[in-house]
Amino acid sequence: MKKIFKAALLIVLSILFILAILFGPKIWKIYKVTNLFDEQTISYNFIHMDEFFPISKPIKASRKPHVFEKTENFKFPKTYSFEGKDKSISEAIEYFQTDGMIILHKGRLVYENYWNKNTENTRHIIWSVSKSFLSALVGIALNDGLIDSLDDPITKYLKDFNETGYEGVSIKNLLQMSSGIGFNEDYGDPDSDINRYGRVTATGTSQREFAKTLKNSRTPGTYNHYVSLDSQMLGMLIAEVSGVSVKEYLHEKIWSQIGMQDDAYYLTDQQGIEMSLGGLNVTVRDLAKFGQLYLNKGNWNGKQIVPEQWVEDSTIPDGIHVQPNAGDNLSSSSWGYGYQWWVPGPVVTDFTAHGIYNQFIYVDPKTEVVIAKTSSNFRFVAEKEFTKDAHIAIFRSIADSISNN
Repeated sequence: MKKIFKAALLIVLSILFILAILFGPKIWKIYKVTNLFDEQTISYNFIHMDEFFPISKPIKASRKPHVFEKTENFKFPKTYSFEGKDKSISEAIEYFQTDGMIILHKGRLVYENYWNKNTENTRHIIWSVSKSFLSALVGIALNDGLIDSLDDPITKYLKDFNETGYEGVSIKNLLQMSSGIGFNEDYGDPDSDINRYGRVTATGTSQREFAKTLKNSRTPGTYNHYVSLDSQMLGMLIAEVSGVSVKEYLHEKIWSQIGMQDDAYYLTDQQGIEMSLGGLNVTVRDLAKFGQLYLNKGNWNGKQIVPEQWVEDSTIPDGIHVQPNAGDNLSSSSWGYGYQWWVPGPVVTDFTAHGIYNQFIYVDPKTEVVIAKTSSNFRFVAEKEFTKDAHIAIFRSIADSISNN
């Protein structure tokens, strides 16, 4: 009997060992995706994404890194006005789990600080702020003649998306988050489309194949609704028309051109394709440089990196459905939307890139202020709109304080 028991035990252990080899990595990745935003570990996770996910080869830093000149006379405002009350900015910075923050005024560094074991060389996941980098690449490709027109259907370039939900969707529709694709982007809902995307890509499904499963629920170009896979479609477009990866195109056209100081990297799917919808990991200093590029209308030290007209078109909403406070029948957001840039409104003067858990590039052309901020705000899911609007109030208070001094 003992021999039989030992033999059975060995068989069971052998089976478990084989299963661990075959499926252990997938189970671990699902676990990490599911627990990525836990309060106790979120700050660590956001600066160590390469430990949990496949990543691209580095986007190499510039050979001549740009160093911002510093101004020492900046005084941080104590309060910001929000919801009819004056609130403490220092308390807000702590409450929103700020990891890093830089403020520029007229291209000079007036403030820089880090928390939660971040430093000036820490590469931090920026989530959907990645989309604004992607938008710049689309504008460059259009200007270079690689794309004929924004009115072209995406299937002109990505022919394998014929007879999918993206058939009949134009490049402009994708840029404006107006594809008509039915998509639930609620990170707090485990059954949402965005969480389903995270799970299936972590276990081997390509992003391209996942995008083909999505269905269209509205007429394209009529309703503004945030669909991150629309941005991934733009990433596929860039790779198709340029003949290189998104990472390579970003390095050639932007990273190497504006003095980025550090290597960056993308998260990828199992096929090695960049998660251009939100997988870019960069330092706060390099985030600030990209914001300064847009404040400069795409120009860097006299060289036009992003077409000036593209910067304007990207940051001024075009169409009634993408205006701030467009209404529930035209938009699912109270903010306006350009080409992968948000326009908080109500007045169309400043604009921002925003990623979940409160990653930001904020640009105010009127005061010539740029603010870059990374965060690991575990409260984001429960307080999404509050945290977004509070940040804009903070940024505007800072910009006004600078311009008045």
